[in-house]
Amino acid sequence: MSEDWNTKYGPRRVRRDPPTLDEAIFAAIGITDDVDQQAEIAASLIGMPYETVLAEVKKQSRVNARAASTRVIAGEAGAQRSVVVERRVVRRFGNDKRTGT
Repeated sequence: MSEDWNTKYGPRRVRRDPPTLDEAIFAAIGITDDVDQQAEIAASLIGMPYETVLAEVKKQSRVNARAASTRVIAGEAGAQRSVVVERRVVRRFGNDKRTGT
């Protein structure tokens, strides 16, 4: 899906993709612990029938229950850090004083 509109710089287009079922369930798990509410939230996010989403949420809750039994405690050396990537623009001119061209 995309949406077009005109700006002073010309037409612009933004691509909008609805979330996948796994993404919607992941978001719902972050909001609530109740399986029925998770299914409602995920179904409303992606526009699928509640019963279909409920079956998938129950499958994933069983998988997550097994994974919850193992705990990993990371020290400072293993802590996650944010990474910021910035683009530095290099401008080149025809007559560069450093190179003599």
